[in-house]
Amino acid sequence: MEVLHLEGNSLFIKGITKVISSSQTQAVIEKGENVMVISGNNIEVKKLNLDEGEVYLSGNFNLIKLNEHGGKKQPLIKRIFK
Repeated sequence: MEVLHLEGNSLFIKGITKVISSSQTQAVIEKGENVMVISGNNIEVKKLNLDEGEVYLSGNFNLIKLNEHGGKKQPLIKRIFK
């Protein structure tokens, strides 16, 4: 089960597999084959439980973006013959 809950300056995400990176301005989180990029200010990982696939973040969030397939490009043939 995947969940994303944003309330004020708190963000809860369930269904994650890895936190790739985290800084005060950006967090990059892996969700299966997808990558989620969260941008803003004063971003902190408050709680991380990879066994349960959960992360709690705090901060001022400006952007939450999900890149399918980990941002990897599809082969040329698949892009041409969609």
